[in-house]
Amino acid sequence: MSLIDLSKQVALGIDIGGTNTKFGVVNHRGEVLEKGSLRTDEYEKVEDFIDALYEHVSPLIEKHGTEKNFDGIGVGAPNANYYKGTIEQAPNLPWKGLVPFTDLMKAKFNLPCTITNDANAAALGEMLFGAARGMKDFIMITLGTGVGSGIISNGSLIYGHDGFAGELGHTIVKPGGRKHWSTGSEGSLEAYASATGIAITAKKMRAEFPESMLNQYPEEAINSKTVHECALTGDPIALEVFRYTGQKLGEALANFVMFSSPEAILLFGGVIKAGDFILKPAKLHMERNLLPIFRNKVKLVFSELDEADAAILGASALVWEKK
Repeated sequence: MSLIDLSKQVALGIDIGGTNTKFGVVNHRGEVLEKGSLRTDEYEKVEDFIDALYEHVSPLIEKHGTEKNFDGIGVGAPNANYYKGTIEQAPNLPWKGLVPFTDLMKAKFNLPCTITNDANAAALGEMLFGAARGMKDFIMITLGTGVGSGIISNGSLIYGHDGFAGELGHTIVKPGGRKHWSTGSEGSLEAYASATGIAITAKKMRAEFPESMLNQYPEEAINSKTVHECALTGDPIALEVFRYTGQKLGEALANFVMFSSPEAILLFGGVIKAGDFILKPAKLHMERNLLPIFRNKVKLVFSELDEADAAILGASALVWEKK
């Protein structure tokens, strides 16, 4: 493909969340040319959702497809199966069961459509447009309300035989540990290192230390943001919350490193706003739990993608990954 062709390439990136869906037209340099959003939870039927999406997106396709080559549509969604083009048993979406999403999209838009889970899409976006440019082996960990992940090996995403590989957030880091609020599993990484997990840790720790600044907040206001605010003032309990969270994350990362020997682990999501409060203990406990042949080889870095556009960029990257 020539450079002239590349300069005209644009794709549509769509990120489907439980509440909102974001979409945008992206060029091959990772610039979001135009974007928008609509509510996901207003549509009980997926067909109605796709009709509404078409109404929102068609003007963008017409506008940017006249002078440029519109290559296709990439979609990031919970419980998405890359191989089958389906969304399967997504607990936070209105459409239950097995949804043949890409078939419905292709029929409506008459454009190629590819789907994967949102964390896999984020990893592709990082490889094309972010801190992982030029890397062929890395792991993307998204630390938000939950913990997602995407594993890139030899330049390709690992999907496994059924399309669902890479659920590192649900690996067990403390057998018999904290019960997950949704899956019921005990001791998963998500139960500790997500924003939800941080809030649970903070509530438990502040109850044991009445002098902590965290006790100035009502129960419902305790979250990763308020813990960060207290940590910035030097509150020892807030600092311990992040240290403990970083330890659990680092111990899990050591296992992930010994599994796929990545060049780097990229961290993304709202939790990383805590910066060194979480990064330093994560790095310490990762290195401490690695075999000597793996030590001091793996970079632990924060994403370079703009958080507001990262989901759209990641979804659009699916289009070009297939080329």
